[in-house]
This record gives sequence, C-alpha cells and structure tokens, in this order.
Amino acid sequence: MSLYFRIAEKHNIIDKPNERSSHDYITIRGGGVVFWLAGALYTVIGTFNKTPLQYPFIAGLTMISAVGFIDDIKSLPNKIRIIIHFLSISFVFYGLNLYTVLPWYFIPAVYVFFVGILNAFNFMDGINGMTGLYSLSILVSLQYINCKIISFTNTDFILFAILACIVFLFFNCRKRAKCFMGDVGSMAISFWTVTLLLQLMLATHSVAWIVFLAVYGVDTILTIIHRLMLKENIFEAHRKHLYQILANELKIPQLVISVVYALLQSIITVGFFLFYEYQYIYPVSIIILLSIIYIVIKKKSFHPHKDLSNVYGTH
Repeated sequence: MSLYFRIAEKHNIIDKPNERSSHDYITIRGGGVVFWLAGALYTVIGTFNKTPLQYPFIAGLTMISAVGFIDDIKSLPNKIRIIIHFLSISFVFYGLNLYTVLPWYFIPAVYVFFVGILNAFNFMDGINGMTGLYSLSILVSLQYINCKIISFTNTDFILFAILACIVFLFFNCRKRAKCFMGDVGSMAISFWTVTLLLQLMLATHSVAWIVFLAVYGVDTILTIIHRLMLKENIFEAHRKHLYQILANELKIPQLVISVVYALLQSIITVGFFLFYEYQYIYPVSIIILLSIIYIVIKKKSFHPHKDLSNVYGTH
C-alpha cells in the first residue's frame, strides 16, 4: 500500500472534491487495489489447496479490477464496464459449474442479479470506512458459517479477503482518509463477496443468504426508485443515497454512519442465525422494516417545501 501511494502521487491518481463529494480534501484514489493483490497472493500461496474455482476466480477478479482501475484514472463508457462485469462473473459461474447446476432459463436472471450487487457496492462506496467495514462484517459472518456451521469454501479464501479489508481500513477508516477505495476496490471486494455467497447458496441450496446484503440492497434499490421518480439519469453521480443524506445534509460524522451500517448488517446477520427456521420469512420482514426506516428518515431529512434538487445537490 505504501508503494502504491508513491505510484499514485507520481501519476496524479487522486480524488478531487466536487459539488457531489462527501469530502473536502484531495485524497489518493484506488487504494482498493489491495483486494486484487490479496486475491493474487491467495492464488499463489494457496496452490496446495487447488479447487476448480481458484483460477477462474483470479481471472475474473483481475478483469474487473483492471477495468475499475482504468475507470479510476479515466472514466469509461458504461457499456464497456457492464460488458466486463458480465464476463468477469462468467468466470466464477464456470468455476462453480453453475451452467450445469441451474436450468438455462435461470441463468440470465442470476447474471442480472449478481452484476447488480457488484454495482450496488460501487454506488455505496462514498464515505470513509463504509465499504471496508460493511464488507468486513459480511466476511467475518461468512467465516463463522464456514468454520462452525457448514464448510462451503477454503477458510484461507475468506481469510485473505478479511486481511485485505483490515489493511485497507487502516488507511481509510479515519476522519481524514489516507486513501479511497476507488472503483478498483469496490468492484474487487464485491466480486469476492458475490463469489463467496454463490458458494454458500450452492452448498445449502438456499438463496436466503442474500439477507447478508440487506442494508446495502435497500439503500441502493430505494434510491434508484427515488431517482427514477424524479426522472433523473440513474447512471449519473448524485448525493441521494441515505448515507449521503446523513453525512452531507444532517452532518452526521462519516465514521459514525459507516459503523452504524456495518453494525446494523451484523445484527441482521445474527438474527438470521437465530431464526434460521424462518429463513425466507425473516429476510422479507427485514427488507420491509429497513424500507420503512429508509423512507421515514428521508422524509424527515428535508423541509417539505424545499426543492429536492437544492436539498440533495444538483447535477
């Protein structure tokens, strides 16, 4: 990471604040490259535990990290990014033998669903500590399941991701961050997380584990719906996510928001363990509850007579 900071400073790979930013200082961008490095190290060091997924995973991780890093330096067209996202997840699907496990008519929906998760992580990566802490809470939960409930993957596969999160958070989880994750990081850690969740779902024959992404999912989907209602271009940058409202309009410290998001997801995960016999009722109930909380906070976060564009920031 220290070496990357020198490279980033030399080549001006930085994030400059603008009217849509949640920070007001120049910061190194692309610190999430540590997640690709962790994946590469796992591939090399973990060769004694070869699995059919190992090389397809690093191939997909490399593709999605590369396009994310390029996008951090120079903005890429949405079409190119989406194509690479689909190709990258295809490697994982191949490594998990998903094309033969699932009926062919389910495959398109699975592609759209999981590529959506990849982009949700990217949308939610906007304040210090957010994606790092949230990902860490998911990874620790997955490691607990893998060690105590059902073994669905190599423990080192999760451990390397956890270590990468800790290293990144050391530089990012501060009032004044040393670096930001960038697209390279948000796409890499979401790709890793999606891969682990797919492994768990296939091992348990249950999709209920998607509740591990409930907090991010509700914020992302309801924000998209909100923007569509306002007839906005959902592919343009904005400040309408709930966490952005909390940070920019209500002036709640960024680290407090990040900790609350991660802690809330952890509580939901623990609840899922406790009420596993209601594995489908529980996720639906949680999503409904989070949606109500989201709507209530958003309605109270601005004066009803104010124009929404003035409250949330203009494009």
